[in-house]
Amino acid sequence: MSQSLRHPEILRIARRDGLVTVEALSGALGVSHQTIRRDLSDLADAGQLERVHGGAVLPSGTANIAYAERRALNNAAKSAIAEACVAMIPDGASLCLNIGTTTEAVARALSQRRDLLVVTNNLNVAGILSLHDGARVVVTGGDLRAADGGLTGPLAAEAVSRFRVDFAVIGCSALDPDGDLLDFDMAEVEVSRAMIAAARQSVLVADHSKFRRAAPARIAHLSQIDRVVIDAPLPGALGARAADWPTRIDIAPAEG
Repeated sequence: MSQSLRHPEILRIARRDGLVTVEALSGALGVSHQTIRRDLSDLADAGQLERVHGGAVLPSGTANIAYAERRALNNAAKSAIAEACVAMIPDGASLCLNIGTTTEAVARALSQRRDLLVVTNNLNVAGILSLHDGARVVVTGGDLRAADGGLTGPLAAEAVSRFRVDFAVIGCSALDPDGDLLDFDMAEVEVSRAMIAAARQSVLVADHSKFRRAAPARIAHLSQIDRVVIDAPLPGALGARAADWPTRIDIAPAEG
């Protein structure tokens, strides 16, 4: 089957099943795993699919993909972003970390630092940092979202507001072409906003897949963020507009 026929068929199966796997598509379409991986990469580059471990899912503007699947996306990029972010955080700093797989990568990279105070609404981040004797960890409390270990709602936002920290390191689910930072859950968004308000310097950490996604709830505008650490240049007109904003853009390409 030619590529021109495979791509529509892959999208048809994805719309029917929600998830396509390399293994199943290879058998159904009679081509190699390598060919299917190329097809999925092409469709992801075109914004028609989101790559996940072993396959792909349809991009969504109203519902996030599963946390385990997000963990498998762009790991090398997230690690590079985390290293670049931690390079700007000195020993003895205080910071907030919100919910997300990229902020989890930042938590792992923080093992390089000592005498930290970390406020988080992310139980996964708290678990990572609990193994690091150079960090004091404050967990916000709030409504537990079992799917990703997130703590959300007014209790979490109020807990964050009690602090004045050096850095708020936040992730988002999507970066709109107009520059809005977007997420899926308003209860989570309120906590992220509280972290930005509580920090002397706000830092967005996001890999390039966020440029192609959509989500309904607005956290803030990119021009309101002090620094952005990404793994690829901002796309098109957004990159041009960002040159006029006070936001500093740091690009941390993944090795290989």
